[in-house]
Amino acid sequence: MVAPVSELSESTRAKINDLVASDRVVVFMKGVRRSPQCGFSASVVELLDGWLDDYATVDVLADAELRDAIKAFSDWPTIPQIYVDGEFVGGADIVRELEDSGELAATLGAKPPEVPQLTITAAAAAQFKAAIEGSDIEDDDVLRLTIDGRFHNDLSIGARKGGDVQVESNGVQLVLDPRSARRAKGVVIDFVSSAEGAGFKIENPNEPPHVSELSVKELARRMKEGDLRLYDVRGEDEREIARIEGSVLLDADVADEIEKLPRDTPLYFHCHHGMRSLAAGQHFVGMGFTEVYNVAGGIDAWSQEVDASVARY
Repeated sequence: MVAPVSELSESTRAKINDLVASDRVVVFMKGVRRSPQCGFSASVVELLDGWLDDYATVDVLADAELRDAIKAFSDWPTIPQIYVDGEFVGGADIVRELEDSGELAATLGAKPPEVPQLTITAAAAAQFKAAIEGSDIEDDDVLRLTIDGRFHNDLSIGARKGGDVQVESNGVQLVLDPRSARRAKGVVIDFVSSAEGAGFKIENPNEPPHVSELSVKELARRMKEGDLRLYDVRGEDEREIARIEGSVLLDADVADEIEKLPRDTPLYFHCHHGMRSLAAGQHFVGMGFTEVYNVAGGIDAWSQEVDASVARY
């Protein structure tokens, strides 16, 4: 049972105050920024990453006392919890509501995005102009480029929105939402033809290296061929329920050991369904590792397709 705020010890209260004051934006979450350990924490990280380059995260799974104490301190029953300039903002639902209402950037104190320099080639411009001049296009419609948190691109035509950032290249006007604008510097949009057909090609120099998806059946085949480094990014409680033999729990000590490995060492990551392990893989790609795999479907897929003796949950 969570203790009332009045029952928090002075030392615990001081510890939390110090953590809250450690950065302008602080997130108490399950896991850390590059390896969230629950879907709600992962969703908050994705939203904040769209607006901020730097913010602090505190892993409540590493400190059971803190996990309960922060709920009492904020009088908020769930994790994650977000503080900005020392003030409690809310949890995952509140952050999503702020994003949907267009208030999140202001709440975080995020700077307005700069107008990115991007290039639309002559071939792409010709295609865009033809599309925009189509009979089914409204006079006020604009060409829009959206770049999500995983650097997936979407080109569309539609109405302007509040906060849109407008750019122009090769006689074509294009708009981006503020978060997409932060990810669009140096983008080149081309129109190419190949044996597979014709279409737009978008190159983004800001896009991080990719984590490769690996099926559970391919993982099983590789494990039979020899030892490989398979890391389980779930929590200890989940690992008690089910585990893949030969895997190693990814904790702070193991992460430190990985950092010392040659950067061409193949790394494999799995979780329950594949989302948390993808984030972990992206973290190590960002550290320079060149061969990183995420097990698609996680241990749940392993249980269904490889080893039915592994419990599902």
